[in-house]
Amino acid sequence: MPRLMRRTLLAGLAAIALAGPALAHHGWSWTESGFFQLEGVVTAVYVGNPHATIDLDVEGEIWRVELAPPSATIAAGFTEDAVAVGDEIIAIGNRSMDEAETRMKAVRVIVGDETYDVYPDRAREI
Repeated sequence: MPRLMRRTLLAGLAAIALAGPALAHHGWSWTESGFFQLEGVVTAVYVGNPHATIDLDVEGEIWRVELAPPSATIAAGFTEDAVAVGDEIIAIGNRSMDEAETRMKAVRVIVGDETYDVYPDRAREI
């Protein structure tokens, strides 16, 4: 096999191997199909790549609430200034299929009187 072809093949295989975990992490395949509502107190908030997150204390158990990528989350009006540590919020979305994992992917976040539909197309189904 010519050297250039071998290098190209190896580079392609390496790219596929590295992309696998990232592709498995994103999307909805790890979540249950029905909507799930979670209410708790914010312990941390992050709006950045690969997606925004909120950590919630729900009756003494910390849940990771994943939002949309930063551009979509911010376009929905949700920024790090929209919520503060100690605020009570409601997150609606899809929980992890692994019931031992305290993680969900939110479609909608409600902070006080403000509603943020970070996935507006999915939020219409609520």
